[in-house]
Amino acid sequence: MAQTDRNYYDTFITAAADCPVECGVVPPDKKGGKTKPGIEFELASKQPYRYTQEELQFEVHARHKGIPAEELAARGEELKAEFHRKPQPCLRASMLPKRYGWGIHFDAQGKLALIPMESAEYRRFVDGQVGQVKLLPAMRNSRK
Repeated sequence: MAQTDRNYYDTFITAAADCPVECGVVPPDKKGGKTKPGIEFELASKQPYRYTQEELQFEVHARHKGIPAEELAARGEELKAEFHRKPQPCLRASMLPKRYGWGIHFDAQGKLALIPMESAEYRRFVDGQVGQVKLLPAMRNSRK
């Protein structure tokens, strides 16, 4: 069975309407190490426009679960297929735009970059000044 493409293209996910911060914040670590939002932030902020949503989700999963590099090298494609067989929440549900104040831009190739909500670049996306980019809000934190 063919896998469905779950990536976004020419899309900007805005911070949630009830996002509790007013500027982009680096997600804090736990005592035991990095959280999923922390790993998402680290990967996406250090390498903008390198990952698609699906690539980022798998890389976060692999790091969060501590899958050894040797196993990824030997069974990477099999592990990716297994991971993506199960439904995964899209990045509209990520804590980065929901709680930590980051917009997520996906270019025409589906590669993503984080944009802090206080930036002029974020405002240009929201105001429709950046080409034919579809705006999607992040999911709200509460149902109010």
